[in-house]
Amino acid sequence: MAKEQSGSPKARQPVFQRMRVTLTIGVIGLCVASYILGAWQGTSTTSIHPSIIYTKSQCGESILRTSSNSSGRSSSDARLDFQAHHQVSFNESSLVAEKFPPCQLKYSEYTPCQDPRRARKFPKTMMQYRERHCPRKEELFRCLIPAPPKYKNPFKWPQCRDFAWYDNIPHRELSIEKAVQNWIQVEGKRFRFPGGGTMFPHGADAYIDDINALISLTDGNIRTALDTGCGVASWGAYLIKRNIITMSFAPRDSHEAQVQFALERGVPAMIGVISTERIPYPARSFDMAHCSRCLIPWNKFDGIYLIEVDRVLRPGGYWILSGPPIHWKKYFKGWERTEEDLKQEQDEIEDLAKRLCWKKVVEKDDLAIWQKPINHIECVNSRKIYETPQICKSNDVDSAWYKKMETCISPLPDVNSEDEVAGGALEKWPKRAFAVPPRISRGSVSGLTTEIFQEDNKVWAERVDYYKKLIPPLTKGRYRNVMDMNAGMGGFAAALMKYPLWVMNVVPSGSAHDTLGIIYERGFIGTYQDWCEAFSTYPRTYDFIHADKIFSFYQDRCDVTYILLEMDRILRPEGTVIFRDTVEVLVKIQSITEGMRWKSQIMDHESGPFNPEKILVAVKTYWTGQPTQKQ
Repeated sequence: MAKEQSGSPKARQPVFQRMRVTLTIGVIGLCVASYILGAWQGTSTTSIHPSIIYTKSQCGESILRTSSNSSGRSSSDARLDFQAHHQVSFNESSLVAEKFPPCQLKYSEYTPCQDPRRARKFPKTMMQYRERHCPRKEELFRCLIPAPPKYKNPFKWPQCRDFAWYDNIPHRELSIEKAVQNWIQVEGKRFRFPGGGTMFPHGADAYIDDINALISLTDGNIRTALDTGCGVASWGAYLIKRNIITMSFAPRDSHEAQVQFALERGVPAMIGVISTERIPYPARSFDMAHCSRCLIPWNKFDGIYLIEVDRVLRPGGYWILSGPPIHWKKYFKGWERTEEDLKQEQDEIEDLAKRLCWKKVVEKDDLAIWQKPINHIECVNSRKIYETPQICKSNDVDSAWYKKMETCISPLPDVNSEDEVAGGALEKWPKRAFAVPPRISRGSVSGLTTEIFQEDNKVWAERVDYYKKLIPPLTKGRYRNVMDMNAGMGGFAAALMKYPLWVMNVVPSGSAHDTLGIIYERGFIGTYQDWCEAFSTYPRTYDFIHADKIFSFYQDRCDVTYILLEMDRILRPEGTVIFRDTVEVLVKIQSITEGMRWKSQIMDHESGPFNPEKILVAVKTYWTGQPTQKQ
């Protein structure tokens, strides 16, 4: 048989097969290499470097800062193109980057909706002038509220409970006016808070022990508390170690900067007053309410103030009163009032409480305690005896944003028996935080189910784990006062509950779901707020702000530039913000905050680079006002 020639098709076949295999492997290798290279270039690492680094502040704490790479652009700009290639409408003043100047130093404690100069234009009847009166659009400041010269980062918790820097709140008025009552003392360059109060000169701790001897504060049944006319919030400050979180509020009045002192101490507080409008909390929120010489005339105006406390008090909740008129036989001379006057006031309060169906638990020494019924079965029947107040016909009991108070009792949910808790019983703390809230299990909030609630908790646990990688100081005590601008069901706060911080959970008015009642049933605190207006707090009172899709919500409602300026007002120097939103929105936010002296970086979603939602991490830089600066 003739030999096959080397160039014949049969001889070349193995060679071609080897070439095809080699070519296929080469193509696959190039594809894999290209994919890995593209993913590496387009994905942010879990820690922020080199664009965001941690340095030491003047108080020795780790501070999140940002820096630029050698090209002059941030590293996120170098890796990803975040420009909006399909435009969406966005309500802002201008697309051109604007540099915002500092305001005059005299505005360093500016509270837009509680401005004393504006307040003078409103009636003093029922304290109306101390309610929220926000500036008109043409009156809004387009400048940055400055920190006082020599401003320092506050002490870390728990030291800040007892100490604050004088330069941060340069007011000696309270230390002089309340010297005998031991509210606050000046020690060199710092304030010291001994824990005293008007009715507890021996300290809030001893006072709380007296309350605990009358009703248990440590068994987990009492978790949320309300302190009306809080002073510097020592009552709330010392309840924290008993796992009770207190919403303290006081008006901006002659006792300069009470709420500012409270927040500087790391204690929850708001500027507020019980006047003609409902306080901004839903019905059945607080396990306990407290007034220690808060000077609220509970027996006046058809009992409307105590009726409002009844609205926000949970079934079975307690109201504690110390100060006038309690124990008036001992104190009437010091109070500069007659025995007859004080006796009449106490008799009227006792009668009002009885008509509200409250039961007086105890009166001992300086304390009197009443308890709200767990349901309204007997209260409904008693309306045949008591002509006033009647039970309200409307069930709109949670609405509390610019809603006028009423002189009728807010109805409790229906029950089937006398021993059933209206609206549902709550678990003891801390189980309460993750137990399904009754408002969800009973279907009170349309569209929210047990499954949605449980899934929401899982989502926020994952997100907070990711935040801890982005911002390691988050759980290390660097931040104390935290705000969630769009709190949903409180999942963010729940995921952070084991760390030394507290969260002000804000539910925007007009949200699709009114979830603030759910948040309170979980054992957290919060408030309603329209972010087209200023928040009821002093400047520089929050260390960390979380803004989840808040700008998508408000982009068609008002100029979001002013929302960012408001965030700058309430954020402390070197404070941190996390924005979650679409790329288009975050790029616009970033362009505005650059003119506010913030440093920022856009990061990937926790699920990876292919999620259209992104995260913007921003840090407010440190700067202070100068005495000679002009607006």
